[in-house]
Amino acid sequence: MLWFESNGSHRHLRVALPDFPSLSAARRSLRASLNARRRQLPPQQRAYLSRLVARNVDRFLSLRSEWRIAVYAALPWELDAAPLIALAASRGCRLFAPRIDRRRTSAAMRFVPLRGPMADNRLGIAEPQGTESVGARWLDVVFLPLVGFDRRGVRLGAGGGFYDRALAFRQLRRAWHVPRLVGLAYSFQEVERIDAAAHDVLMDAVVTEEGLVRCTTG
Repeated sequence: MLWFESNGSHRHLRVALPDFPSLSAARRSLRASLNARRRQLPPQQRAYLSRLVARNVDRFLSLRSEWRIAVYAALPWELDAAPLIALAASRGCRLFAPRIDRRRTSAAMRFVPLRGPMADNRLGIAEPQGTESVGARWLDVVFLPLVGFDRRGVRLGAGGGFYDRALAFRQLRRAWHVPRLVGLAYSFQEVERIDAAAHDVLMDAVVTEEGLVRCTTG
């Protein structure tokens, strides 16, 4: 079982979600705004903040060698998960990364051991190419990329819905909340409120360069 601690007050600016006529329009606008801000970060600052996030993961989550952990291969404008991957590997964690299987009727996300060759999918995201995979329900922690988040645990993603479909079983559980869902983000990606869609799977926590945000409804 994982235990999370709050790091107290946050000093970053919170962004209120505008009052758009539809949820999808509001999300598109917010996504565009936050993506633009992420792309403005110089590479050196991105690398520095990514190391701080990994350090805070180590501080608040105390990774254990027996855990199965899902990470992600970051796009150039996303918070880089490489420092966290190195940290988790040094702790002896078993590492997995998502792969989108499009051979099925509807695209499904599976989690493949993070070893061996990687290849870019059609979205430009690097994926492991091994044949072994596990479903999300067998993982201990899933570290999630995100575009925006609020303190209720609502996650604004890139819009594909792959994580929400892979983690939909979490919505049916009332007691056993595994895997733990932990977002990785810059502090400026926190917004005051994101109206949740019916398919949204809530996060348990988000780690930023400022510390850990414990989500209230994840």
